[in-house]
Amino acid sequence: MQLVRRYRIPALFCAFAVLVCELIARPFAAMGICDDWSYTRSAQDLLATGHIVYNGWAMPFQGWQLYLGAAFIKLFGFSFTAVRMSTLLVAMALAFLLQRTLVRSGITERNATLATLAFVLSPLYLMLSATFMNDIHGTFAIVICLYGCLRALQASTSRATIAWLVFAVAANAIFGSARQISWLGILVMVPSTLWLLRARRTVLFSGAAATLAGVLFIFGCLQWFKHQPYSVPDQLIPNTLPIAHTLAQVFHTLLDIPFLLLPIIALFLPQIRRSRPRILVALAAISLVYLLLAIHWRHSHPDFLLEPTLGDWLGIHGIYEVTELKGTPPIFLPPIARVLLTLVSIGGLLGLLASLLRPRSQPPAAPEAVATIPWLQINTLLLPFTFASAFLIFAHSAMFVINDRYLLALVFVAILYLVRYYQLTIHPRLPIATLALIALMATYGTAITHNLFALYRARVALAAEIHSAGIPYTSVDNGWEYNMTVELQHSNHINNILIDNPAHAYLPVPPLPSTTCPMDHFDLTPHIHPLFGASFDPNACYGPAPFAPIHYSRWLAPSPGTLYAVRYTPPSNP
Repeated sequence: MQLVRRYRIPALFCAFAVLVCELIARPFAAMGICDDWSYTRSAQDLLATGHIVYNGWAMPFQGWQLYLGAAFIKLFGFSFTAVRMSTLLVAMALAFLLQRTLVRSGITERNATLATLAFVLSPLYLMLSATFMNDIHGTFAIVICLYGCLRALQASTSRATIAWLVFAVAANAIFGSARQISWLGILVMVPSTLWLLRARRTVLFSGAAATLAGVLFIFGCLQWFKHQPYSVPDQLIPNTLPIAHTLAQVFHTLLDIPFLLLPIIALFLPQIRRSRPRILVALAAISLVYLLLAIHWRHSHPDFLLEPTLGDWLGIHGIYEVTELKGTPPIFLPPIARVLLTLVSIGGLLGLLASLLRPRSQPPAAPEAVATIPWLQINTLLLPFTFASAFLIFAHSAMFVINDRYLLALVFVAILYLVRYYQLTIHPRLPIATLALIALMATYGTAITHNLFALYRARVALAAEIHSAGIPYTSVDNGWEYNMTVELQHSNHINNILIDNPAHAYLPVPPLPSTTCPMDHFDLTPHIHPLFGASFDPNACYGPAPFAPIHYSRWLAPSPGTLYAVRYTPPSNP
């Protein structure tokens, strides 16, 4: 046990569990996934020029993530996979740090390990760890700031407390440069820590000075960003906030979170049968309201009732949903599996509610190790950050759809609260069934990560097949991510109307001819004039093109997937 504690074996196990699942999934594809084509291009330009260069797409300030990606290109040569492996390295470091942060939060070593595995082996975490998106990097910045704040509160001397506060500020300033919302560590979390330490004047003044330096650093970065050519300004708080749209986003997001927490939230299911009759009536009423809303919205949201994962990263197809290819992707989960996942996710949430409402007739179970930090300090540290983060995310929903990946840091905060609450009020040890639930979600996450990359490899293969017949890549619509990469081979920026520096960077694009099959975001990629496109349906647009279909594997699915080449213009008369 001394060796285990000394070398942090449980934390190392969590880190290597992420690596093993990713290696099994084989996450490689020679094209961009979601927005990471833009970050990858910026990492290439950084290595070539020594400067951060924007290309008309990325809204966030880009910092240390690009330098790490450029280092991997320097070491291994350019490929999308090489750049993405830099994210995997950060994901492993984050898994280690998460386990140690949970232990510092008063959770026992065993429970902290299970909670960390539940988070890092979730489908969302595994998918993001295999891309060059900035969500893992941003979450790393938040968690390392939280760890520094916890160490500051638990330090035995004022000198050590100040050192940890400076560490929290410096780490959040540097690592938060990958995603602006991560700077809430400096803006909210560190000030909350100083409030708890306000009785110690030396610590308070030193910590306030470090925080002020961090704020000035953030201000300087944002001012620099505003003057960068082809950067896209990001308005954190919109001028108007459509209430109905925002509430719909909130409601859908609240349905996603229980699924992302499934290995932990399911542990509260037994609490339902232990509830008093009045609580059972209240839970039945809540369930009835949910069912009525589901039935009412089924016409416009047909997957609402059966689908606990409505975001564009974890949809019912088991792949990244916004491929914007023609046709409908094959369904990954059968209806019975979606019903079961929905019942367990929502049922666990109701069990948690029942546990919170049940009066305590007996003292709570004593944990294996006394919590080293009281609830008051945990709440002061995390609740202001959670509210600020949620406000910015949902305010952002006035302009964009809330994706599951935006919730990554908040899901970790939820796991911390759930596990600590379970340990202190229900049982000091998470049940052994938690391992089975983690294994189930890890299997699901590994499978859909594999399926995601298998689909993208199929898209690359289909485009190459069309190109081998003498058709230029600019004549192929292969989905918006692929099209963006092709566009940057012919231009130094995406034709984005949101660019305001330099002036007139955006050039209006005439619509495609009425006889051409519609192409999403055609105005962003004016160099692409599609003659053919990728489709899940061979009869889409003007029917099959004279190219062989590409089959791709789909683990745990009833059948493999198939991509077809279809005509975007009417076939010429003989």
